[in-house]
Amino acid sequence: MSKVKAIQRSVAMAESGLVEMPKPLEQLREDEVERKQCICRVMTHALRHLTGEFVGSGFEWLLPVIFSKTTDPLWPDPGASIEKRIEVEIYGETARATQSMIVHKMVACSLVQPRLFILSPNVRIEKKERASSGAHAYEFTQLDFEVRNATSREIRSLVEKVLSGLVSNVKSCLSEELIYLGRNDDLAVPPIPFRLYDRRELEHEYGRDWETQFARGICNPTWVTNIPREFYDFEDLEEGTWDNYDLLLPKYGEVLSGARREWEYSKLVRKMRRDNVRQENYEILLKLARERRLKPSAGGGIGIERLVSWVVGAKHIGETQLFPKIPGLVYDL
Repeated sequence: MSKVKAIQRSVAMAESGLVEMPKPLEQLREDEVERKQCICRVMTHALRHLTGEFVGSGFEWLLPVIFSKTTDPLWPDPGASIEKRIEVEIYGETARATQSMIVHKMVACSLVQPRLFILSPNVRIEKKERASSGAHAYEFTQLDFEVRNATSREIRSLVEKVLSGLVSNVKSCLSEELIYLGRNDDLAVPPIPFRLYDRRELEHEYGRDWETQFARGICNPTWVTNIPREFYDFEDLEEGTWDNYDLLLPKYGEVLSGARREWEYSKLVRKMRRDNVRQENYEILLKLARERRLKPSAGGGIGIERLVSWVVGAKHIGETQLFPKIPGLVYDL
């Protein structure tokens, strides 16, 4: 199927009510352009508020990394659905497109900046069937942050303050945009602290597909802790529990993933072997841990497009991108 036909087919599906697929810019009607402009204003306001809050809290704003020999393995995260990993040769070395800057954050937080954040591009080639979820893009931006010697509770409190403040600020400053988008009455400032659940109780109630079902039933951002995940999230190996957390949004699911980090060499190696993670891809991280230069830290990454989708009530996360990056579709721009 040609690109043009694929785009036409997805638009036809959207118009039939089967799935809401964003159109490319050149196909937008006048009213759709106005809707896109409203969403862009909310995006600008959100970025200004979020970055301002982090800078005001003593964080240093670092620039992102696009290609690296080391990036997040996204394994064995049960939420990962990667169809293809982007690798290129640069000066005779294999480099990978950034899937997340978690390893870079851990190293930078240990060696240079004890409080840091980055607006980081992430490339994750999701399986095509995730196009219809409305919440997935194969290229998106995270506000990644890390704090040396922080606890999970401290990180969750910071996030609650920032996100509640964001919603309050948007409702105060952009009420006309929210009214136009039909979101002003439904969007409420989430009360602090956010509710918190252990993943095990949700699995008991909903089964293995707990995230999708749980997100449909909540009304406010909600924490879920103790999620088996990658080697760098802190795990109590004797108890089998994880000191990590996801923040779920109503309908859209996980908008933030974070944890207290592993920093001890023996635990990192043990978990890498258990999970079949290639140690040679993380030589610098392991070297620092072996030399005890890797410091305890905690942090997370906020998905910007998914957060703004929730704020504006987007039908598809691609609405928050001027040039949508939807699984299974490659537009000209």
